[in-house]
Amino acid sequence: MQVRADQLATQLARGGLKTLYTIHGDEPLLAQEAADALRTAARAAGFSERQVFTVSGAHFDWSSVLGAAQSMGLFADKKIIEIRIPSGKPGKDGSAALQAYCEALSEDVLTLVHLPRLDREQLNGAWFGALDRAGVTLKIEPVGRAALPRWIAQRLAAQGQRVAAGEEGEQALAFFADRVEGNLLAAHQELQKLGLLYPAGELGFAQIEAAVLDVARFEGGQLIGAVWAGQVARALRMVDALKAEGESAVPVHWQLANDLQSLRRARQLVAAGKPPPMALREARVWGDKERAFEPLLSGLDDAALTLALEAASTCDGVIKGLRRPDWPEEAWDALRRLVLVALDLVRQARAAGGRRGAPGPGPLALQAEIQ
Repeated sequence: MQVRADQLATQLARGGLKTLYTIHGDEPLLAQEAADALRTAARAAGFSERQVFTVSGAHFDWSSVLGAAQSMGLFADKKIIEIRIPSGKPGKDGSAALQAYCEALSEDVLTLVHLPRLDREQLNGAWFGALDRAGVTLKIEPVGRAALPRWIAQRLAAQGQRVAAGEEGEQALAFFADRVEGNLLAAHQELQKLGLLYPAGELGFAQIEAAVLDVARFEGGQLIGAVWAGQVARALRMVDALKAEGESAVPVHWQLANDLQSLRRARQLVAAGKPPPMALREARVWGDKERAFEPLLSGLDDAALTLALEAASTCDGVIKGLRRPDWPEEAWDALRRLVLVALDLVRQARAAGGRRGAPGPGPLALQAEIQ
């Protein structure tokens, strides 16, 4: 049975504690909170023993897990068994063991299975299907940037605090979200800090600005998403953050250059008469990127797209150590310029989609606009 993390409290209140819960996802704070809620409910129901098994490597002894589920302690008649599989891959023996485990569940044993984010192959595995059918599956979804201000507001309310109403409050939440995006554990700590620094009641923007540290963490995929969403300031802030964190520019450049090539293929197919959705599928563009690219296709300027691809090639040379006239020598500085070129391409495509021939400001003008 599939249940969202925010539905867990309702499920426990209405349906009671089940014998098996599988928690999977890559948001540690929310996964930890879900597990804590289940342990609290279990202790209230008399589950006083706890055993934890961490599956590491192909030679893990699954018989110990199966044996623990069948043996009871001398002084406790109920226990919690936690099975942690950090890799998300139990292996052949583990798959068979988990399926056998699900067939022999006991009302006196609460089992929590901890997994990372799973890919499609893992979700379709026989072992995961057995877990899903036998108990409750909690998929821990990350909190995206758009949902983060509301998440922060809810957490503030839970500790008796709130931001001001209207525009000031929206700005305060947006500022907070920018400082903690991609790092919910740190966001939780910053919220706790506000609870210690200030009494219950309303928080002003100045109080939040003074207290909340910049603990945002980003991945290359988030930067690419911001580029194709046309979010200039956010994309450039991510470039600076990834550079400061010591991340490699190579995979980010590869993603951006690959996207530009996919855009060119899709644009060529549209010019040949294919409808945009079909063109994007043939260009192997799916999901969120398909939704971002489709409105751009009608306004893309072929010359501007060619220049963007040439910029990607130049940036590739810089990253590999080649010096290029009029380009920065440092990899992330060169990638920053390529990001500006791509952002300018997005702006031009959007403008031309509604008003053919509308000029774009150019990448340098884009950078000046946010400074």
